[in-house]
Amino acid sequence: MGFISLNSFSPILILFLYSSHFISANNSSNHVDLIAETCKNLSKTDPNVSFRFCKTSLQADPHSRYVRNLRDLGFISLKILRHNVTETRIHIKNLLKKKKEKKIDPFIKECLDDCLEVFSDAIANVNDAIKDYKAKLYADCNVKVSSVLDASTTCEDGFKEKNVVSPLTKRNGDAFQLSAIALFIVNQLNK
Repeated sequence: MGFISLNSFSPILILFLYSSHFISANNSSNHVDLIAETCKNLSKTDPNVSFRFCKTSLQADPHSRYVRNLRDLGFISLKILRHNVTETRIHIKNLLKKKKEKKIDPFIKECLDDCLEVFSDAIANVNDAIKDYKAKLYADCNVKVSSVLDASTTCEDGFKEKNVVSPLTKRNGDAFQLSAIALFIVNQLNK
């Protein structure tokens, strides 16, 4: 029994490595294409959602490199939304803590308290939406994500009642767009 030298496998090994790199490169471009296509379709139908924001947000998640289909992308969008509303709630709590140390306008404090409440509810709604999504209960998921979208608008509108500049405008805008992204994907799956 003779030994086969490693050199006799070199062309096969090179071909294998090249083809696996090509397949890997194709898979990575597939996720970019799916994200770009989804964001393009969404931004055409909803003028409140920026193509660039959508694409950047979805690609920011490290798992987005491995999406195989719209369902995977929808799950990622919900996780991004959950992270956003959780971070916004933390930010509001920190603002209230800082404002406690200083004199704060009672109206602004009231608005921040209201925002804290709606974002606390939003976290629970996103968690429930994720459970519904996993169970493929897309209509139920849609309702819960819609309430998160409304939460960002409700928070922002509170400050507008007295023409006060909201310290949460960017965060509310991000939560709104992330909710719209998730809703778009969920509605595509629910067809």
